[in-house]
Amino acid sequence: MRRPREISLRARLVLVSVAVLTLGLAAGGVLLVGALNFALLRAVNAEALDTAQRVARLVDQHSLSQRIEVNPAIQVQVIDAQSRVLALSPDADRLVPMLHDDELRGLADGAVREIPGSRIGLKGEARVVMVTAGPPTDPVRVLVARSTNDLSQGVRILRLALLVTFPLLVALLAAVLWRVLGAALHPVDALRAGAEEITGGTREGRLPVPESRDEIHRLALTLNGMLHRLESARVRQRAFVADAAHELRSPLTNMRTELEVAQRLPDTDWPALSHDLLTDVDRLSRLVDDLLLLARSDDGGGRAISVPFRSVDLGALVGVVTDRYPSVRYVRPAVPMEVTGEPDALGRVVANLLDNAVRHAKSEVQVTVSAGGTHRVITVTDDGPGIPEADRERVFDRFTRLDDARARDAGGSGLGLAIVRELARRHGGTVTLSDAQPGLRVDVRLPALR
Repeated sequence: MRRPREISLRARLVLVSVAVLTLGLAAGGVLLVGALNFALLRAVNAEALDTAQRVARLVDQHSLSQRIEVNPAIQVQVIDAQSRVLALSPDADRLVPMLHDDELRGLADGAVREIPGSRIGLKGEARVVMVTAGPPTDPVRVLVARSTNDLSQGVRILRLALLVTFPLLVALLAAVLWRVLGAALHPVDALRAGAEEITGGTREGRLPVPESRDEIHRLALTLNGMLHRLESARVRQRAFVADAAHELRSPLTNMRTELEVAQRLPDTDWPALSHDLLTDVDRLSRLVDDLLLLARSDDGGGRAISVPFRSVDLGALVGVVTDRYPSVRYVRPAVPMEVTGEPDALGRVVANLLDNAVRHAKSEVQVTVSAGGTHRVITVTDDGPGIPEADRERVFDRFTRLDDARARDAGGSGLGLAIVRELARRHGGTVTLSDAQPGLRVDVRLPALR
């Protein structure tokens, strides 16, 4: 079954605009014709009433002649109480009144009644006004009829003109809208074509930006920013995977080499071999744990620690970790240094800092925990070569080693400081590096328990 052909956005916008325009013009035309017809009828009534009042004044002044000169479109009759015609205009009937007795009965003074114009020799419809004149003892009634044929013809001509001009106007506006919308949507089509080229690999990862400073311009900038971030993420992911594969290959290669050598030597020292293999396994395990932790941070961007935060005595926790490093000097603070956090994650922070410091220190590593206003500060100082100021931000990147030539067993995986910053960030803290003269000082600031 063939799918129906989809209508383009340009065509849909034109159709909707034309439909709304047609409805608006139709409603406007109806209102215009109705308003004009109402205004013309009021003018007819006013003209007939004015003529009747002038004739009534002549009756009151006893100066009315039997022949009344008026507009040819108007007929006038003056009748008495017995419906006898006393005076009339040249075209009026001399014997039969314009209104029958039942039509005159109950008709208020100055009221208007509509009758067929053919009854009195006029074309179309006629509007008849009745005005009472003369003394109360012998009143007469003045009847004035005004034909509405010429006015109706004017309304019909207007209606016909609207019926002819409205379709032409709608067609003209539709053509203009088609051109205008085509020009307005051209940048969108350029964005679509650019996106197809980027998807097909024939274009660099940047969409064309229109010169107009409008919504499409801002959309193009936003999309280019998104493409840049996606490209950066793709590059980081590729580098991360490559570095991770390289890091995993090193201990696996060591283990394979040791096993192959042991397989060929009849007098292999299996206890020593197992010890070496366990060392490589531990290194692999730490590396996998580090990679999983950083992968979780990339996925969620938020707190990936499953254990809920609780109150932690930072001084006691640092003491427990430093006990595993005999060469590290640590003086426990005299008062509790409480923070809110996850003990294992905070212990990981301290352990990574100590691993890094012990690895590069010449003779001494010192750890302190102090209070700094609303924060608690873990300070790790070593007397090693330090880190140049220009490289202090770069060392927090993953798999970064300032000395790529040194052995990986001595240099670590390059993930320690990246994990320290990530865990500190999840706890609302910061990590800064500074000179220790000589050596390096690392300060981890964590919010104090409130």
